[in-house]
Amino acid sequence: MDVFEALGFRWDRLAAPWSVPVHSIERVCFHFLRMLPEFVWDEGGLEGNPFTYTEVQTLMEGVTIGGRRIADQTQILNIARSARRLVDLVKTGQFALNRTIFTELHGLAAHEDALEWGVFRGEGEEVLYLPEVSLGERGRYKPLPTVAGAQALQDLFARGIATLDAQVPHPFEQALAFFLFAILQQFFFDGNRRVAHLMMNGILMSHGIDAISVPPHHAEAFNEEIVRFFVNKDGTAVMDLLTECHPDAVAIRAANPRPADRRGPGWEEESDEEAEGEAGT
Repeated sequence: MDVFEALGFRWDRLAAPWSVPVHSIERVCFHFLRMLPEFVWDEGGLEGNPFTYTEVQTLMEGVTIGGRRIADQTQILNIARSARRLVDLVKTGQFALNRTIFTELHGLAAHEDALEWGVFRGEGEEVLYLPEVSLGERGRYKPLPTVAGAQALQDLFARGIATLDAQVPHPFEQALAFFLFAILQQFFFDGNRRVAHLMMNGILMSHGIDAISVPPHHAEAFNEEIVRFFVNKDGTAVMDLLTECHPDAVAIRAANPRPADRRGPGWEEESDEEAEGEAGT
């Protein structure tokens, strides 16, 4: 099966970086742990969490913050806990792109912050609720229905990762493609972007590539591109922005020149009128 068909979206494959700095596993894990408060703060900001960077640092040191909602505190602690678990998995060679790790990390990242956590939609007690994604003025995105047993989601996930493994061997491109696959298909009731980000970084770090965090000055553009991705099913712009957020972005740009006329397989230009028309469906 073609990778675009298996995942449900396309991207300009010729634009994906093929030369990326690689380090030891120990080095990338050490770097991630050093930037952990920043990663947690960035991640919380994408979720609309009001905690400041200093408050995140304080909370991660075991000191509670007065005047903050318990739900916001729980979310920050969940992000930190799941990120630390990710590092443990990578350092011990246990990380893998599979459903077991995916659901384990979700169980940590969305604990008591989602309708259910650690199971695909339909695998738990709730078998009817469908989590639509709000796209603002572009309407709403509806993923596959929630069905008891979640067989369709299980099959979709298995097919997706098998196709990624077979057809997208470069870890940088594979990591970004999985991130988009996971948020598009909405395997969980909530927390999909958080766990997709963890898995993306797990793929990167397990191959000696530094993790990616989306800082506040990129957050607005990132969220706008995510909306366009849901509408157009083209992940090129989101991948470009994630690449810009990588610690080695300058080196990656220098090593991977991208002429304006380069287009990957399956790429088709779409007009604004077409995009808006699709958004209304």
